[in-house]
Amino acid sequence: MTFIQLSETYIIGAVIAFIIGIFIVPIVISYSEKKGLLDQPNERKIHSHPIPRLGGVAIWICSILSFIASIILSYYPYGRLLSGLLLGSSLMFMLGLIDDIYGLSAKFKFVIQISIATIVYCLGVKITSLYIPIAGLVEIPHILSYIVTIGWIVGISNAVNFIDGVDGLAGSVITISSVTLGLIAIASASDAVSAIIAFILAGSMLGFLTYNFHPAKIFMGDSGALYSGFLLAALSIMYSIKTSDFKMYVPFLILAVPIMDITFSSMRRILKGKSPFVADAEHIHHKLLNLGLSQNKAVLILVTFSIITGTLATYIAASDTTKYFIYAIIMSAIMLVLSTHAKTGEGK
Repeated sequence: MTFIQLSETYIIGAVIAFIIGIFIVPIVISYSEKKGLLDQPNERKIHSHPIPRLGGVAIWICSILSFIASIILSYYPYGRLLSGLLLGSSLMFMLGLIDDIYGLSAKFKFVIQISIATIVYCLGVKITSLYIPIAGLVEIPHILSYIVTIGWIVGISNAVNFIDGVDGLAGSVITISSVTLGLIAIASASDAVSAIIAFILAGSMLGFLTYNFHPAKIFMGDSGALYSGFLLAALSIMYSIKTSDFKMYVPFLILAVPIMDITFSSMRRILKGKSPFVADAEHIHHKLLNLGLSQNKAVLILVTFSIITGTLATYIAASDTTKYFIYAIIMSAIMLVLSTHAKTGEGK
């Protein structure tokens, strides 16, 4: 028996994820502190004291529990594409979690990420055609399809991880990107599953952000960044494969902030003769801090830019959803303000 239609589940899924997050994140913070699973400050990082780094655990738990609640209320939407999303994201989460706890080399993580992306590719989450202005929609060879798909999934996953260097930045950008992908999925009227997953991710991230804004009580770590980055990459592919014109490139606008950061960071490292996988303190958010801006102001600038590109993306993909994007962002901001205020009052 279903209580609600699948196409209506995304709102409830997001709310459930947010509520679960409010209660789960403090538990993860307490556990991390007891077990000593803390992110230690160093010359590359801007925090001055150890902070729990297992926020990804809370985000993943919120997402899974909310998805289970959603399918109980509606039904399980079977399919290889959904299996690819759930399996791939969970494997990325596990890879990040192992790295957060034990530490892994960048090259090893890169190889495993390619392997995970390959599994997802085999399950059908793949880019099979590209829109070329003169020629229109063109089918691409299998080898090129594989290279483009793997490059996008691995690239976006790491791009999201790269911007996780200032309190609240990565979580805010992920939330905005998820809302955008969810709305354009709803507009397509044939991709309710992507909308559900996108809004559940947004709700989970809002719950996490309550404890992640400056001064952060917890970091999402590689587990949260890789998990979220993978979902954003896969959901954008799900959108693109159902689009036959220039709109398939809308995800470049949705993910503009992480794409710009990883592009400039990789080019800068390569030009200096360094590996693009070696971390440094010269990302966009670091440059804003070096200009004398506070963490909150740096986040505000990049989040504002993300909202602008998200608004433009929804207008291009489906102009009638633009107002709902604005509503969603406003409601998200209100939810964060209220939950943060409640958390502050509780602490006092």
